Amino acid sequence: MANTVVVGAMWGDESKGKLIDFLAHDKDVVVRWGGGSNAGHTVVVPNAEGGEDEYKLHLVPSGILHPNTLCVVADGVVLDPASFVGELTALKARGVTCENLKVSGNVHIVLPYHVLLDELEEKRKGKRALGTTGRGIGPAYQDKAARVGIRMREFVDPTLFAERLAEVLEFKNELLTKIYGVQPLSAEKILAELLPHAEALRPYVDDTALRVAYAARSGKKVLFEGAQATLLDIDLGTYPYVTSSHPSAGGACIGTGLGPTQIDQIIAVTKSYTTRVGAGAFPTEQNNALGDLIRERGAEYGTTTGRPRRCGWLDGVALRYSALVNGLTDLYLGHLDVLTGFEEVKMAVAYRLNGEEIVDFPSDQGRLCRCEPIYKTFAGWPEDVSEIREYAKLPENAQKYVEAVEEYVGVPITTLSVGRRRDQTIFREG
Repeated sequence: MANTVVVGAMWGDESKGKLIDFLAHDKDVVVRWGGGSNAGHTVVVPNAEGGEDEYKLHLVPSGILHPNTLCVVADGVVLDPASFVGELTALKARGVTCENLKVSGNVHIVLPYHVLLDELEEKRKGKRALGTTGRGIGPAYQDKAARVGIRMREFVDPTLFAERLAEVLEFKNELLTKIYGVQPLSAEKILAELLPHAEALRPYVDDTALRVAYAARSGKKVLFEGAQATLLDIDLGTYPYVTSSHPSAGGACIGTGLGPTQIDQIIAVTKSYTTRVGAGAFPTEQNNALGDLIRERGAEYGTTTGRPRRCGWLDGVALRYSALVNGLTDLYLGHLDVLTGFEEVKMAVAYRLNGEEIVDFPSDQGRLCRCEPIYKTFAGWPEDVSEIREYAKLPENAQKYVEAVEEYVGVPITTLSVGRRRDQTIFREG
């Protein structure tokens, strides 16, 4: 299919980076449409010495390891220049060309006051803190919506950037000193810190909305890369414990210049179990030895922050909600190898709320935090699956689990992951 959207099905960290890297080998364009350096996509590829190389990406699209694929950071992203330049420098040092990269001139810039305000606001909330990454993403989107943000084309113009920074910083310093009681920021120091990054980024700036629209309409193969995941969507997710953008499938249109009629395929990535980082309701969480075991087996620590992820059984109720609101055509079921050795595995197929059984996902925090999962239990499998590449060769019990998930959610599971590496992937069809 020509134009494919990849989203996270749950609360993020589902290994979208692996799938995007895998699919990018025959794509003309890979487009990152939203989020910022709070995202973490890990790509693991075999190397010439018989080992493996790991790349941790935050803003650079996960197709960057394919030099013939154009990689685009589109309009809906908020970009921390220091983080982005650091990422480019690290990639180039490892021999990765970044000449196939373009950045939208409409991207909004994450500035030092965004990061500071993020930290101060989380501290002010105390026990009600959202558990953000502290990267300034929310405040940057707040400025974007308030129409006071500074965009990439302004940032790479030294004169214009200095003018806009002075204008915005006047208000931000009022906020910092009078509301939060901290010292004001210096425009001169910010300029001295960031102008070298602006110089480095200038060659990458482009009108990407037109590039993407023309590519999608002309029959080229375009892959749209989501960050975070559906249940963190500012509108469709578990508000207020969400991100500040649209990581559900509709965000691919909002953040890139893609028209909805140009989407041919929507794939959601989910684990064979469920994880979450930060605060918020998590009905299937196993805050016990079982959850600890899943965390250690799956190396469930944040790519961006290193924080341990909360772990639990697969939440089929939430997954089916994700399938509905994204209009999924395909499901990618990852981390199947992590469940090897469990005597039994479980999937939530309903919730109990106020003594009644419900089968639809309540996206409001007040009800969701009171939901108790109702599980369907499956026999586990002792066999190692990490080197299996054909679906028919998976253990019978693993196949039964995969097919039960597929039947419950109502979306075909066309791809499975049995390990971290690019090649540890099973295609069921196509």
